[in-house]
Amino acid sequence: MGFASMERDGEKKKGVKPKAYERPRGGPARPVAELVPQIGRAAFRRFGFVQSSVVTRWPEIVGPHHAQVCSPEAIRFPPGEKNEGILQLVVLPAHAPLIQHLIPEIMERVNRFFGYKAVARVKLRQGAVKPPRAQGARTAPPSLKPIPMELGDSLRDIGDPELRAVLESLARSLGEREGSE
Repeated sequence: MGFASMERDGEKKKGVKPKAYERPRGGPARPVAELVPQIGRAAFRRFGFVQSSVVTRWPEIVGPHHAQVCSPEAIRFPPGEKNEGILQLVVLPAHAPLIQHLIPEIMERVNRFFGYKAVARVKLRQGAVKPPRAQGARTAPPSLKPIPMELGDSLRDIGDPELRAVLESLARSLGEREGSE
């Protein structure tokens, strides 16, 4: 193949413009908060949790004292089953003997949480346990703070809830400015 034929092949390729990449459309934009549960659900399933609420509600299930010394790591079910699983717990080494004696009670509480016999056995692993997040006293969102009395009566007559919320917010901010001066 000579230089001239290579040159002609190059000219043919230069004449064809490559097709611009277009991202496939997936419909309208969705809020991130709508996607987060799906992402978390996939991660929890991958690591052995069918229901992520067992992790998030662990202090409610076993009590606040036990939640500080042990936490769920995974629930492994037999292939194709969703019952008779093995709950794997991480326990602080000093508390392992105590938790060992509480295994029947923990199994009962977890099964009561699920509503069926989801857990048949519990495996303990000694290690570091992250303390559960403290549920501190929450402050009321701005929409629940009282509106100054002189403005409250006139806002009750507004039918549109969005407009009422915006006007209430404006009234609160004006009320706070007057109170701070």
